[in-house]
Amino acid sequence: MSSETVKILIAMLAYMTIVIGIGVFFAKRSHQNTENYFLGGRSLGPWVTAMSAEASDMSGWLLMGLPGVAYWCGLSNAFWTAIGLAIGTYVNWLIVAKRLRNYSIVSGDAITVPDFLSNRFHEKKKVILSISAIFILVFFTVYAASCFVTCGKLFSTLFGFSYHSMMIAGALFVLVYTFLGGFLAESVSDFMQGVVMFCALIIVLGFGTAKAGGFNAVIANAQSIDGFFSLSMVANPVVNAEGVQQVANGAPLFGASTPYGWLTILSTLSWGLGYFGVPQVLLRFMAIRKGSELKRSRRIATIWCVISLAAAVYIGLMGRALFPTNEYLGTASAAENIFIIMSRTLFHPVVAGIMMAGVLAATISSSDSYLLIASSAFSKNLYEGVFKKNASDKEVMWVSRIVLMIITVIGVAVAWDENSVIFKVVSFAWAGFGATFGPLILFSLFWKRTNRAGAIAGMLTGGISVFIWRNLIRPLGGGWDIYELLPAFILSSLAIVIVSLCTKAPEQEIQDEFEKAKHYKGI
Repeated sequence: MSSETVKILIAMLAYMTIVIGIGVFFAKRSHQNTENYFLGGRSLGPWVTAMSAEASDMSGWLLMGLPGVAYWCGLSNAFWTAIGLAIGTYVNWLIVAKRLRNYSIVSGDAITVPDFLSNRFHEKKKVILSISAIFILVFFTVYAASCFVTCGKLFSTLFGFSYHSMMIAGALFVLVYTFLGGFLAESVSDFMQGVVMFCALIIVLGFGTAKAGGFNAVIANAQSIDGFFSLSMVANPVVNAEGVQQVANGAPLFGASTPYGWLTILSTLSWGLGYFGVPQVLLRFMAIRKGSELKRSRRIATIWCVISLAAAVYIGLMGRALFPTNEYLGTASAAENIFIIMSRTLFHPVVAGIMMAGVLAATISSSDSYLLIASSAFSKNLYEGVFKKNASDKEVMWVSRIVLMIITVIGVAVAWDENSVIFKVVSFAWAGFGATFGPLILFSLFWKRTNRAGAIAGMLTGGISVFIWRNLIRPLGGGWDIYELLPAFILSSLAIVIVSLCTKAPEQEIQDEFEKAKHYKGI
């Protein structure tokens, strides 16, 4: 290992030590009871709420997946995805945050998303609780796998170690950290990691632009590639049988661009719908200490999101100007290393290590959220809520830790393929949450007529539709080749409305509670 690589490693280890320190600091408080461990005792301030929500949401996908898409095939796909996410972020904070926080308090002081949905419909037989917990386990295991892929790619690219050993090491680090601190430590460290991610993006953007010859040079290079700088076309790299982009006379080869039509744009924009159903964001709404502070959180989160997404997309375009034929960026999967290659090339090893810590920050901030929420879905919602209703807090905590280890092992198995494309793995899990929970959260908060039968129908329709559309319908191509979140979200919404209207209206007690939550003042 070269001295330069050792310096990068030392800088990253120093960062990881700080993160572990945060977990140790909050360990005692977090382990007092399950409310503290899973929701931080509803004590988050506006800055921590906003930054931890966005950092845990974006993950390594922001620094690797999104720039990789822009580097590989140009502006259109990355741009419309970013626009959808920016709009979804703002609208979610605007209309869902306060209502969900209030309703979660009114409906039995729920501390998880399945808890809230089950309490909302006054379940005696915990069907909604069980279905939602199972879907959370499935999709968060996939989500955690995407983070492990990021760890494997990051360390194997930096240090030359095998992908599999580095992926396993990253998974073990996240597991230990999640064991230690719970939700409060996770949220505080996510705040720090959100800052690191933001600074890393901005610094790489600034230095990279200067190295590339300025903003105009970056744009001119993008415009020289057919369809690369278009919002209605997509560039097509010429690849061999192994998927490696071909090079001629020192320049990467591209074929004729293809249309990026309005239907594709609409389905890409639908990424924003996912925000209404992702538990890691919804939990932050429930955990803030005062509902009155959500307005400030909304502004912080939106500004962070817009600037970070724009920087990530631009870094992908800039990468084509700086490294048009780099051997480490020659496939769609390898293109996701552009941020790593750029950081290592542009900066002193210590500074590069800090930039790499930005990728690690994004990965840790997401994977610990995913593991914690998935384990709570089983231990708190299934084990205590269904199988053993008299389970003690201590018993629930032990079950949670066992489930954490099982999910980590399964996530490692899912992430075993080193050619996995982070963007694609994340898009599937995102669609799963958006379609399974998004429509139901909205209807539960804003339509009093929603009943338990409609809720069950909506969740099952949304979750199952994601699998069917992605694996059976989307491969048909043509007009069917749209992001599975959009049709699944629509079908879930229709199922909720139709089944609710065709079955008995909610009991008066449930309707009265809806009105109480609607007008709840609280703090």
